[in-house]
Formats: sequence, structure tokens, C-alpha cells
Amino acid sequence: MTGNTYGFDTLAIHAGQDPDPRTGAVVPPIYQTSTYAQDAVGSPRLGYEYSRSGNPTRDALQECLAAIEGGRRGLAFASGLAAEDTLLRTVCRPGDHVVIPDDAYGGTYRLFAKVAENWGLDWTAVPLNDLDKVRAAFRPGHTRLIWAETPTNPLLNIADVAALAGLAHEYDALLAVDNTFASPYLQQPIGLGADVVIHSTTKYIGGHSDVVGGALIAADDGLGDELAFHQNAMGAVNGPFDAWLTLRGIKTLGVRMERHCDNAERIVGYLRDHRAVGEVLYPGLESHPGHETAAKQMSRFGGMISFRAAGGPEQAINICNRTKLFVLAESLGGVESLIEHPGQMTHLSTAGSPLEVPADLVRLSVGIETVDDLLADLEQALG
Repeated sequence: MTGNTYGFDTLAIHAGQDPDPRTGAVVPPIYQTSTYAQDAVGSPRLGYEYSRSGNPTRDALQECLAAIEGGRRGLAFASGLAAEDTLLRTVCRPGDHVVIPDDAYGGTYRLFAKVAENWGLDWTAVPLNDLDKVRAAFRPGHTRLIWAETPTNPLLNIADVAALAGLAHEYDALLAVDNTFASPYLQQPIGLGADVVIHSTTKYIGGHSDVVGGALIAADDGLGDELAFHQNAMGAVNGPFDAWLTLRGIKTLGVRMERHCDNAERIVGYLRDHRAVGEVLYPGLESHPGHETAAKQMSRFGGMISFRAAGGPEQAINICNRTKLFVLAESLGGVESLIEHPGQMTHLSTAGSPLEVPADLVRLSVGIETVDDLLADLEQALG
């Protein structure tokens, strides 16, 4: 199944998920097995020999991921960072160089600064919405990859995917886009020229805060085959039950994202006028510097909102501590609303670095609850 013949919601429900040929079950079975009986030496049945190398439940998820992102090959992993690590060690070698956002997710920064750098991979952080600075950061012959997030986590900056793809390809480099904040429903970077898309499937794709996972979706078969080799060789795959939960979440991704966006837009309107809020960061605002680019490459603007507390860091922390429906927790993209203080939670690893986030920043992951209840919760928390 491809996006050329079916709509997004049809692909989300059916791609890789044909009824079971033996029983007619309309939901793919959970193949909770580590190994498979072979018909003869050297003749695995249907190609399955060991579940690190291949599992029918994971294969169903991988086919669905490729379909909803418009890619050629989807690969599922134990976490988003496992997917990121596999990508880096597939396309880069010691001595290579990567351009990353100057406001990247804290875990991504930690992977580059504390792990990949020790392996010999160099990196430069620049604002990816400034193409001149991206070009200036390139080291011809050494820069293998532009690593983009759009929207970024947690400052919600926007990068022009098509423009970055053109720049990367001009230098024979690749463009990887972390599409976690937007989800495939709102944005499809491969259609804009990206070579590979990254997801923490823990977030919107899974959507119910009950499973951890990651994904890579490759734009062409060659890169897909290389990534699949490293997926097996490095072994950071997800288990069959995790794959099944993620696949179940994908079925409702479209309808959930519409509600996330509806609720977020109402909350943004409320926060803009509140005396306790100094600045609202949301790409759907016409005042947002990346609004025009976001409107060009996204169908809507997502369920993530950040804002800066007018009273400074202490007030930001107090707001996080006072909410009742907005659960104080890391992660995002679930049906329940979450609130966090990035500087002391998800982005603590960036403290003291050029990627350090403002101490007065609050991040909201807006869920699908009744929006009036969420607004009332924010009203009592903001004071």
C-alpha cells in the first residue's frame, strides 16, 4: 500500500496489516517468539530465523511506518535514541562531521556530545533556519549529514526541509529530519527531499504513553538496506508486544492529531493574553518567525506549546508544580496533557552548553481532554 493510492488514515489502519491468512484475524498477531523452526538447514520458513533479525509483528509495524511517511523502508527500534545511534553509525565514520540544530532535543545533544564525539564524530550546532549559517558550517568532504528537527524541542523553531535538502545534496551529504513533534500526519519530510526520517514512536505515533520505541524511515532502498543491516548487527530492536502497541496507536494517529491541534490552538489563544506569560512559542502564530515555512510544509501546527513565564524561572517552576490535569512528567504526544520545565527535566543535559534552554521556559504537550477543563487547569496554575 502506498500514499499514491490511499489516504493517510487508510494507510494507518491497513498498511502492513492484512487479515491473518490462517485465522482471518483482522489485527496482526503478536509473534512472541525468539526463534523459528526451519524447514531445512539454510531454509528458514518465510525468511524468519531469529527475532532480532526479523519478526512478523515488527515487520507489520515497519511496513506501516514506511507507508505513512511516504518512504521506501521503515525500521523499528527499542527507542528513539537507539534509532538515532543506528543512523549515525550507518552513514558516518570517525572523522566525519554533522551539522545539528542549536536547540536540539537534550537526548540528541547528549548522544552527539557524550557518545558520538568519543567515537570520533565531530559536530557543529547552528540555527537551521539560517541557511547562510548552515552553509558556513559545512566542511566539504567531511560533513556527511544535516540533522534537523522541525519543529524543534522545546523552542519550536522551524527549519525549511526542502531548502536544507537542497543544501545537503549540493555537498553530497544527507538530510535527516526528526519528525517526532509534527508526526507523519502533519508533515512528511521525505516528500520535501529528506533522505531519512527519525521518530521517537514513544510520542505521537504510539500516542498512549504505554510503550517506548523509535523508527527510521528511508527515502530509497539502498539507504534502507544499509540501515537494516545495522539494525540487525547492532541489535537495538523493539520487542513484538512493543511493536504491536505502537501499531495499534498508529491506527488513530490522524484523529488524535486533529484533536491535539484543536486543543493547542485554543490554549495558545488563552496564553497570549495572560499576564503571567511573557512569550508564547507556537508555529501557528503569525508572529512566529517560522510561521510561513511551517504553513508551507505542515498541514497544521501540532499539539506542542512552549511559553516563557513573565515572572522568571521561579514562576515557571511554580506553574509546573501547580497543575492538576496537566501531569508533571517528561515525554510528550500522549492522549493525556503533560507539563514540564525543560531546563531541569528533558534538557538538563544541555546545561552550560550553547544549547542550554531558558530557565523560565515551560513546555506543554496538549492532550485530547475536554479543552475547557485544560484551560481551567492552566488558569488556576498561572494564578
